[in-house]
Amino acid sequence: MASHPGKLVVLSGPSGVGKSTIVRKLLRMTGDRMRLSVSATTRPPRPGETDGQEYHFLTHEEFARRRQAGEFLECIEVFGRGQWYGTLLAEVTPSLQKGQWVLLEIDVDGAERVLTAYPAAVSVFVTAAPEKADALRVLRERLESRGTEDATSVARRLEVAEHELDRAPQYQHVVVNEGLDDAIDHIYDLLVEAGLPKE
Repeated sequence: MASHPGKLVVLSGPSGVGKSTIVRKLLRMTGDRMRLSVSATTRPPRPGETDGQEYHFLTHEEFARRRQAGEFLECIEVFGRGQWYGTLLAEVTPSLQKGQWVLLEIDVDGAERVLTAYPAAVSVFVTAAPEKADALRVLRERLESRGTEDATSVARRLEVAEHELDRAPQYQHVVVNEGLDDAIDHIYDLLVEAGLPKE
């Protein structure tokens, strides 16, 4: 075990707020000091997705078996679609013991479970604007401009976003993504302040 154990970083935020881009750039900035925890899911792979890279793709039976065996740090059924998502302990514990920081990009319900188990984790919530009403307006514009989802899907995501925004005060840090580079630099600075080893 490393003399300085690693630390968990929990990043959450509503759909359309730019989490994926933030995570990608943060991982480039931190190099081997921090790794992304790959979530497990029962949903089928999309074209171009590779098992173990975007997700660990598990059958419903395998997911249920591993859940009953206590192999998940957190797991939840998402959007009521019958698809499960979760964080495997095997994705987290070995890296922490080696002194590596581990980044979890998860929803607010999963984050609550993780922060109960790891109260020393650094928690960051990303929003689109300081005020809730403005954030929802910006998210609607971003989701609609993608052109990948119908009106029903956008409405459902905004309903979830409203619930998520209400939970933002549960996080140590709330970062407003009004400019992507500024938001990323802010989060990186927060991690360094929390003890992330410098290069």
